[in-house]
Amino acid sequence: MPEFIRLFRITDILDIFLVSIVFYRLLLLIKGTRAARMLLGLGLLLAALLLSRKLNLYTLDWLIQSFWTQIVLAVIILFQPEIRRALAQVGGTKFFSPVAMLEGFKSLEELVKASVALSHRQIGALMVIEREVNLSDLIEVGTPMDAKVSPELLLSIFHTTSPIHDGAVIVRGNRIIAAGCFLPLPISANLSKSLGTRHRAAVGLTEETDAICIVVSEESGEISVAMDGGLQKGLAMDDLRELLNTIFVVKK
Repeated sequence: MPEFIRLFRITDILDIFLVSIVFYRLLLLIKGTRAARMLLGLGLLLAALLLSRKLNLYTLDWLIQSFWTQIVLAVIILFQPEIRRALAQVGGTKFFSPVAMLEGFKSLEELVKASVALSHRQIGALMVIEREVNLSDLIEVGTPMDAKVSPELLLSIFHTTSPIHDGAVIVRGNRIIAAGCFLPLPISANLSKSLGTRHRAAVGLTEETDAICIVVSEESGEISVAMDGGLQKGLAMDDLRELLNTIFVVKK
């Protein structure tokens, strides 16, 4: 029997499995975000360091080494939004819970209808769909509701005569948990200056949580969806329905 097989333990299998899970979750976290490009840049920097040592490029090696000593601080600064989102997911949910927790989510069509109705009337709206990361801290500052999702209710909440029309609605499962919730505005310089307050708040929330935000522009009636720190604009009814179904509906 080969030596490495004789020394192999059951705990080694568990160790490899857990490390694989951690790396898989980290890759899912940064997939499609600017963190993925930053990580690629760090990889190229490491390759340049190894190449400079092999070719005896002393000055380049010294410069890269000087930067490498500050790599921990650089990673914290560069990946600050991703680190906050990761900690929120670990602290607020079960680490091994399914990605699609809202299987059988029956309010998707109601949200689509409400979004289109708000768009036709050019009524500004921000609807937040909670996923795995708990949004209780935002719900606490809003107006508690616990009502079934319906286009009529959403139209009345976001009508300009409503005292809570400026805030966001938070949906959990099939129910509106709270309305009039104010989301913290991000300070990121990467956001376009043309984005309004609702759009900026939606993008900022999805940078730190896994929530999905539907935004209806008050100026143009355009429907947008924010997720994973990005923004998809100009969605038609069918586009919005397909996107939400892709995210939430688990095919059996």
